Amino acid sequence: MKIAHISDIHVVEPHFLPDLAEKVIEEINEIEPEIVVVTGDLTENGYPFEFKRAESYIERIKCKIKVVIPGNHDARNVGDLGFEEIFGPRSKVERYEGITIVGVDSTQPDLDDGHVGREKYEWIEKCLDTDGFKVVALHHHLIPVPKTGRERQIPIDAGDVLELLVRCGVDLVLCGHKHVPWIWNLNGMVIANAGTACTNRVKWNIPQSFNLIELDEAEKGTIKIYRMYSGGGQELVLEKRRG
Repeated sequence: MKIAHISDIHVVEPHFLPDLAEKVIEEINEIEPEIVVVTGDLTENGYPFEFKRAESYIERIKCKIKVVIPGNHDARNVGDLGFEEIFGPRSKVERYEGITIVGVDSTQPDLDDGHVGREKYEWIEKCLDTDGFKVVALHHHLIPVPKTGRERQIPIDAGDVLELLVRCGVDLVLCGHKHVPWIWNLNGMVIANAGTACTNRVKWNIPQSFNLIELDEAEKGTIKIYRMYSGGGQELVLEKRRG
C-alpha cells in the first residue's frame, strides 16, 4: 500500500513553479499510490481562480482515494467557501482497505495561526474508533520543526491534540506548513512533515519534496517513509515496524 503526501503547492506565481509541479504529478502517477493526501496551502490568498487552478493540477493525480484539506493561505479572503465548493468538507474521513485517514481543518479565517478546536475532538475520536492503520492529516505542524527559524503558528491546542491522537492509537500524522520535511517519532506515533512540493519558497539548501509512505503488512506491519525530491531522487528517512 502506498500513500503519497504532498503539501504547500501555492499555485500563484512568482512562487509557484509549474514545470516542477508537472514533474511531481508525473512521478506520483508513475508510483501509482492508492491514496494521495494533500495537506493544505493549495493557494496563496484563497481566491477563486487560485482554487480552480489548484484543482486542475490535483485532479490529474491518479489514485483511488484523495484527501485534500485546507491550509492557512486557503482560509484567506473567505477561501473556506471556495475550498468547500471545489474539494468538499474541510474536515473529512476516508477508509480504504484497513486504512483510516482523518483530515482535520486546523485553519482560522485570515489568520496564520493553527487551531483544531475542542468542538472537533469528539468527532476525531469517533472517526478513529476502529482497527487498522490510522492516519491523521492536518496543515499545521504539531511539533516544532528544525531549520525553520523562530517557532510560531503551532496549533494553540497542540498539546491536547497530541494527547488525543496518542490515546486513539494513531499510527501516522501528516502535516505541512513550514516548507521543511522532517520526521518525529512520538510515543510510537510517527509525525511526518512535508516540504513544499513545487514552489521557490524553500529554506536554505532544502530542496522541494514530497513524502511517499509504504505499508507492508507482509512484514508485520512495516512502515517506510521516503523523501521524494521533486527535481529527482529519493531518500529513505524512516523504516519502522508497528507495535
